[in-house]
Amino acid sequence: MIRSTRLLVNGVVAIGLALTLSACDSDSNSSLVGPNSGDDGTVALTITIEAAGVSPKDVTISRGQRVRFVNNDSVSHTMFSDPHPAHTDCPGLNAIDLLNPGQSKTSNNMDNLRVCTYHDEQRDTDARYRGTIRVQ
Repeated sequence: MIRSTRLLVNGVVAIGLALTLSACDSDSNSSLVGPNSGDDGTVALTITIEAAGVSPKDVTISRGQRVRFVNNDSVSHTMFSDPHPAHTDCPGLNAIDLLNPGQSKTSNNMDNLRVCTYHDEQRDTDARYRGTIRVQ
C-alpha cells in the first residue's frame, strides 16, 4: 500500500514537472535558440512600412537573428515570405502576417543561410512593398 502510494505521488510529481517545463518553453513567436540557431534570436534591425513602401528594402542579418517590421502607414499590411501565394522561401518571415497601422511584429529566427525575399500579401505586385533579407 505504501509503495503504490509512493509510486502514485512520484508519477504526479513527474507529470507536474513535465507540464511546467513545457509551459515555460512554449513561445509561439520564436523558433530554435541555442547552439543550432547560430545566435540568441536578437532583433538585428527594423524594417519600416510607410505609404512609400518598405525601408530599408535590402538588408543583411546574421544567422539566427530576427527582423522587426513596424507599420507606420495609415493602412494595414500583411507581410509574408515569397513566393506568392505559397510563402515557402523563408517561413520565419511568415510570423509577421497582418500589421495594423502603428503595430509592430518580429519574425521568427532566420536560421537558414540564404536570400529571403518578401512581399505585402495585399499588394503582392507592388514593388514598393517588396524587400530582401540576406541571412549570412
